Amino acid sequence: MRVTLGRKKVAVIGGGITGLTAAFYMQRMADEHNLPLDIILIESSLRLGGKIHTLRKDGFIIERGPESFLDHSNSVRELARELDIEDQMVCNNEGKTYVAVGNNLYPIPTNFVFGGPLEVSSFITSGIISLSGKIRAAGDLVLPKTDQEDEPIGDFFRRRFGKEVVENLVEPLLAGTFAGDIDHLSLKAMFPQFSQLEKDYRSLILGMRKSKQSIENKMIGSYQTFQNGLETLIETLEKKLETKRIFKGVKVEKIEKEEEQLKLTLNNMSPIKCDAVILTTPFNATKEILNNNSLINEMPQMSYSTIATVTMAFKKDQSNIDKKDAMSFFVSRNSDYAITTCTWCNHKWNNVAPEGYDLFRAYIGRVGDEAIVELSDTAIEHTVLHDLKKSIGITGSPEFTVVSRWKESMPQYTVGHEMRMENLRIDLQEQFPNIRLVGSSYEGISVPDCVTQGKNAAKEMLDSIFL
Repeated sequence: MRVTLGRKKVAVIGGGITGLTAAFYMQRMADEHNLPLDIILIESSLRLGGKIHTLRKDGFIIERGPESFLDHSNSVRELARELDIEDQMVCNNEGKTYVAVGNNLYPIPTNFVFGGPLEVSSFITSGIISLSGKIRAAGDLVLPKTDQEDEPIGDFFRRRFGKEVVENLVEPLLAGTFAGDIDHLSLKAMFPQFSQLEKDYRSLILGMRKSKQSIENKMIGSYQTFQNGLETLIETLEKKLETKRIFKGVKVEKIEKEEEQLKLTLNNMSPIKCDAVILTTPFNATKEILNNNSLINEMPQMSYSTIATVTMAFKKDQSNIDKKDAMSFFVSRNSDYAITTCTWCNHKWNNVAPEGYDLFRAYIGRVGDEAIVELSDTAIEHTVLHDLKKSIGITGSPEFTVVSRWKESMPQYTVGHEMRMENLRIDLQEQFPNIRLVGSSYEGISVPDCVTQGKNAAKEMLDSIFL
């Protein structure tokens, strides 16, 4: 790497997993190449980690935000290796996944939503789909493909498999995972593998079958987290960066050009000048910070879903639970439940609850049903407990309940998302070549997606200012 003269300063705005990863890799690469670099990290809240937040309580490990990740790219494992915590990573146990339709729970092909192999027999033997629905789903074998560039996820699966499969399988899985509206979410941005299967094989069923081996290889490892909770990753990153300037409780209000540098206007500190910025804030916050960029001002606000996670602990001798082989279940809109998904945490993981206890974690809230999140903790607890009693037969009262609200927390990639983001990057490169936009609002909302974006931004930034 050919180094330009003069010391450089880079500001990372946002102390979630994307920003922490970017700061860590920039410092690591700068140290390796002996680059004269100063890094500052600015976070508007009083803690780092964003939505990753682990509560450790009396031997329980409770995830207030995301509880695990699917690391097909190995980006988190590589970061953990760099941080010397790879040996603390754990994989989930095996267990069945169900979907609630009406008042019943039905086992489902769990690989389906991740692009895994789907056999026609999955529908034929499942009670979740009626006979007419199964016949319509099998129509995928003969239906032609489309040349459509992008479309809503709901439209795509209705076209391939019919309305019933969407209502009883696709929508519950996506609502429980992303709290999104499948009639607006972009297929290309969220699940490009399905679009590609249709292009390559015409039929999704045939495509999944023919590509079974390669897809299964990508899925090896299943869900992962850390022995002492997902926040282990955040805590270790923060320790590695403790010699750097980290400002918490400081909000960046505006970024402006000032000669060859950028000036950051802050809410409670004097302005800071730097040579480059990695901006990881949510898109709507970024619009306010870059309000002198014409294209970003013209773009519509991004929609975000509002959800709450509700974790309950029960003594095993107080429960009489059906579906004892269950690891999780999702909830169809064709049911009477308020929750959208529930995980039996101590079935999924060996490290989250003391002996003699069951730990359940449910999601409530989705696009179009945000008001439930505004209820009191007591009202939310009663609602979730009612649903658990009705769905899996749980009895008794919880030893404790932890309610965690996440308002406007999950970005919704609507149709045309990728093209909008690409146009924004091109425009930003012309007006602010020393700013990078990364994070969950742009190229993936999962932990591995954010880690990948942070690492790539670090390399791109160093290349741009030192070459």
